[in-house]
Amino acid sequence: MKRVVVTGIGAVTPLGNSAEEFWKNAVNGMPGAAPITRFNAEKFKTRFACEVKNFDPLNWLDKAEVRKNDLFAQFALASVSEAFVNAKVDLEKINKYRVGVIWGSGNGGMQTFEDQVSEFALGDGTPRFSPYFIPKMIVNIASGVISIKYGLKGMNYTTISACATGNTALMDAFNYIRWGKVDMVVSGGSEAPVTSASIGGFGAMKALSTNNDNFQTASRPFDVSRDGFVMGEGSGAIILESYEHAMERGAPILAELAGAAMTADAYHLSATHPEGEGAARAIILALEDSGLQPTDIQYINTHSTSTPLGDLSEVKAMETVFGSTPNHLSISGTKSMTGHLLGAAGAIEAILCIEAIRHGEVPPTINTKELDPAIPVGFDIVLGKSKKKPIKAAMSNAFGFGGHNSTVIFREFVA
Repeated sequence: MKRVVVTGIGAVTPLGNSAEEFWKNAVNGMPGAAPITRFNAEKFKTRFACEVKNFDPLNWLDKAEVRKNDLFAQFALASVSEAFVNAKVDLEKINKYRVGVIWGSGNGGMQTFEDQVSEFALGDGTPRFSPYFIPKMIVNIASGVISIKYGLKGMNYTTISACATGNTALMDAFNYIRWGKVDMVVSGGSEAPVTSASIGGFGAMKALSTNNDNFQTASRPFDVSRDGFVMGEGSGAIILESYEHAMERGAPILAELAGAAMTADAYHLSATHPEGEGAARAIILALEDSGLQPTDIQYINTHSTSTPLGDLSEVKAMETVFGSTPNHLSISGTKSMTGHLLGAAGAIEAILCIEAIRHGEVPPTINTKELDPAIPVGFDIVLGKSKKKPIKAAMSNAFGFGGHNSTVIFREFVA
């Protein structure tokens, strides 16, 4: 099968609106949480989130595109625009029938849905829905508008596997390229879930942190006092290509996507398996797919959302695969900075893995002061400050409601 390489990345995140800014602020341990501005959250149990700051869609899109697209699709288009520039793609010189788009989102146009239904409910019963309602709201529309904007005519669809979505989009793109079905895939994920229904719904499940008095430090993966995740928003785009196609066009190669796998817990609607059984199998299968051994991985960007049960489930999965004293391995939970971007989480965390390999630096877990005593003392969880370290291979985990487990592995590119 063909080798698959990364040639471009783009990001719109709570830590910055470019991949470069995102990486710089992540390794510097910048907190992304702030009081919610997208709606009046005064009566909500959780009144803060990790919103994207200073995002002006007109920096990437024209007025007609902004009007026709929900925020989650605007985020997607902005990050893809940057990724294409970074990948040095000349759209006039590629075979667009051999370029696909496989994108991820969990919620899609949630704000559009809320706005339209609320306007109808508050009216006199006369249906006055916008003609853009459905195309702005449906989850697959981000992949569609990316394809339309750039004239890409390969496969085009959206993966939905809750918070595992970003990784499953990358896994599908990886497979299509290495099977020779296409030469290039635009992949990643986007999400705009800081809405009243989303915050209210996750809050009702008691999934969100309610630490309103200390919102900047509320996301604290692995900490004994963690009380739930912090909602985030944004987008991550990754240009994947076959090695041959990238070399033929003289593309910059940032890293290689080496392996990926997905499993199911078949256990619970929203909780992960308490022993991390499905997560461990996903890690093992991804390692087998990559041809790497557990000792070959130097960095794991964990899913670790800062929920009491979820973090320990992942710890148990890692312990199953890597043992309780994996001296070669460093771990960080970057949702401590970005919050949890749901379907886009895997995409932006994949970017952090790629950049960690390129720069030889592990981004930190911030806010965590006292590790849960159930975590093995031999785990190197990078706390507070980033850690300089040569990284040949990095792994990213992502898990989602419904029992979805996904793992992707990147490694340093060697011709």
